[in-house]
Amino acid sequence: MTRYLLPARRRQATERAYVLVEARFLSSEARSSSRASERFWHTIGRVSVRIRQTSAEGYLMERIVELLGKEADSLLGHSCQGVTKESLHLPSPNSVDEIFGPSDRSIRVLGNLQRLIGHGRLKNTGYLSILPVDQGIEHSAGASFAPNPIYFDPENIVKLAIEGGCNAVASTFGVLGAVARKYAHKIPFVAKINHNELLTYPSSFDQVMFGRVQEAYDQGAAAVGATIYYGSEESNRQIVGVAEAFEEAHQLGMATILWCYLRNSAFKTDKDYHVSADLTGQANHLGVTIKADIIKQKQAENNGGYLALKFGKTSPLVYEQLTTDHPIDLCRYQVVNCYMGRSGLINSGGASGGADDLAQAVRTAVINKRAGGMGLISGRKAFQRPMEEGVQLLNTIQDVFLDPEITIA
Repeated sequence: MTRYLLPARRRQATERAYVLVEARFLSSEARSSSRASERFWHTIGRVSVRIRQTSAEGYLMERIVELLGKEADSLLGHSCQGVTKESLHLPSPNSVDEIFGPSDRSIRVLGNLQRLIGHGRLKNTGYLSILPVDQGIEHSAGASFAPNPIYFDPENIVKLAIEGGCNAVASTFGVLGAVARKYAHKIPFVAKINHNELLTYPSSFDQVMFGRVQEAYDQGAAAVGATIYYGSEESNRQIVGVAEAFEEAHQLGMATILWCYLRNSAFKTDKDYHVSADLTGQANHLGVTIKADIIKQKQAENNGGYLALKFGKTSPLVYEQLTTDHPIDLCRYQVVNCYMGRSGLINSGGASGGADDLAQAVRTAVINKRAGGMGLISGRKAFQRPMEEGVQLLNTIQDVFLDPEITIA
């Protein structure tokens, strides 16, 4: 475990440097001169800043190790061998220039991608922290907001994203439209253009358009978001509709984010293969094919969906060489299917489970970052609790991506 307490050792070394600097200056015959005194305090000041910085880093890493618990060594020490990090296009301050610059994306799309990357606590790191709140439709408003009724008001959704230091807020036409003139210039909007509503009886699972791409543009959105339920009976229609919407969004200068989900009751047997690395990886590959700039995907929890369900096509090499059962390798395969990271992978935060939400969020963030992903999009864990606690949770997720000690595996 001590491997991950390097900042603490650096802090001790810096403190020793502080003492040496102080001793050297105070023993100098010139210490009485004002110029020497000025040099002394300037040097001490700089070292003090380093002490504070390394102390903060040390505390952060210790906190992350604590939250990861018994998985800390495995998650923080793992090295991917099947697909190495050198093969990937990784998030960086220059992601837009280096990754999207050579593409067919227009100057306006590049500008909006930079808006997304250049906002919030993670600005200009290449990583994203997005607050998604479309659950009022997807899971019903009562189920989503009853735990914290202030979020029935769209303004509080946007306030949480701003106070939480997010790169963007993703929500419905109605939520964003209610406050667009007040906030569209203060935080990037991601307008979710299709939804699955739960008021139809008996329940059906289909993503239908709730508005036009032009509306998102008129609201000042930096990007549009859409969901496709791959594997469902309606998936072919959804693919065609979303592909057309993404093309229009790009023509208008907006970026595109795809909620790239699997949905078929046959995918759940002894395991839930909706979160299988091979199947979600193929969903990602279909998503980037219709020019999703960013892929939102549930983090893989198992593998071998093709083999267990006995359908489709795969290769033994996927399981023998490209992946293992380690969660970072499973997530790495999801990144690989996003054109080796040319389209960024952001993992979803999942449902709010109560006391262990923070630990789960940190685990997901560590896996995503070390796999080569682009960040997290976490909603219910943040807004189904008091706003101050939601802000703290979002900030802790962001801290993982800001911490230089957490590297690409």
